[in-house]
Amino acid sequence: MDDKPGLRERKKQRTHAAISDAAIALFLEHGFNQVSVAQVAEAAEVSKRTVFAYFPAKEDLVVHRLADHETEIARVVRGRPPHTAPLTALREHFVQGLRERDPITGLNDHPQVRRVHRMILDAPSLVARMERFKTGSERALAQALRETADTSELTARLAAVQIVAVHWTLAQDNAERLAHGESAEARHPGAVADADHAFALLENGLRDLGRAR
Repeated sequence: MDDKPGLRERKKQRTHAAISDAAIALFLEHGFNQVSVAQVAEAAEVSKRTVFAYFPAKEDLVVHRLADHETEIARVVRGRPPHTAPLTALREHFVQGLRERDPITGLNDHPQVRRVHRMILDAPSLVARMERFKTGSERALAQALRETADTSELTARLAAVQIVAVHWTLAQDNAERLAHGESAEARHPGAVADADHAFALLENGLRDLGRAR
């Protein structure tokens, strides 16, 4: 049996990983804006053209590691158990991510995870790229809600914007606390409480906003 297609695919995966690892190591050591694509290519022992063949933009060298998360919450909505409300499934998924210290929840204090987070915040082009990532997540979630929750297009879009914003705000709050020295273990109870509060606001449609002072 001819295994050449399989060998080619494995070679591509190894090249992809080598470029990514070299880039992240350089970015963390010198800063994202201080490293050129040519330097990444040299460190990975490939041509600059090869780097762009795998990563169309310099920012993709970082953001590709989050690519699976762009449509994650849409997949949760699509794969939720029968008779389970989308918000219920999403809350349970987020809380599970907190428990498992999923970096996308912000509750991961591994040194490299924290350094990558700081690197993204310090590079305007990466921040802008993450905004595109966020927009893609909203679009995917809106489509999932339209197709599985029998919602109108406008309702799905408005809901998706709010849900994605809640996820990002919770994650940013967790990451900021950890950046200031709080451990993931110590932060976990508060992170769960904040998630419960945030999803309760979503479920209640903000109807109680402003009643208590």
